[in-house]
Amino acid sequence: MSTGYGKSPSPKSDEGVRSIDTSEISASERYQLLTSLVVPRPIGWISTWGSGDTPNLAPFSYFSALSHAPILVGVSVGHRSTGPKDTLINIRNRLAFCANVVTASQLDVMNLTSAEVDAAVDEFELAGLKAEPSNRVDAPYVDGCPAVLECVLEQEVALGAAPNTLVIGRVVGIRLDASLPLIKGRSEVDPEALLPVGRLSGIGYAMPGGIRKIARPG
Repeated sequence: MSTGYGKSPSPKSDEGVRSIDTSEISASERYQLLTSLVVPRPIGWISTWGSGDTPNLAPFSYFSALSHAPILVGVSVGHRSTGPKDTLINIRNRLAFCANVVTASQLDVMNLTSAEVDAAVDEFELAGLKAEPSNRVDAPYVDGCPAVLECVLEQEVALGAAPNTLVIGRVVGIRLDASLPLIKGRSEVDPEALLPVGRLSGIGYAMPGGIRKIARPG
């Protein structure tokens, strides 16, 4: 018997295992399972210019590095029932955005910017933050954020019926706080100095903790 995905089911018993056919569960169940298993996820704190140059700021945990040559990052933006979110509209209009790295000290103010508010509302002001214009792309960044990726729109990919849009940004500039140390002999930011926060499921976040370094074999 075929599973419909090109391979036959394993003869091994599923006793003691929850075997879930993802086509048979609801969208909310798929979301809950996915976001509790793909963890911790980086958070892209995405800043853009809106209509009338109103700054917009919102966190997205469907965010990741895609390539280093060129440097590409991806952020998947969900749509509201009424249409695209402000972030996506702004990126399409300005062809640019900044991805601000969320650190432990910024978690509470970042959470304030996750509120669903009208497009005319300035989330920077709402959270007591200052928007500064990037000198490389047509987007603002969070003043005081220790690490910022300045991006131009490279490509959009429509994803499924949810719907989501994968925004691929090409990083043309990186802003690093002068006090943020690099690992000796490398262009690598010290994670124990950056203290980035990761997203878990529900209202959970992974906070910085101990780091274990393991040399690769060979």
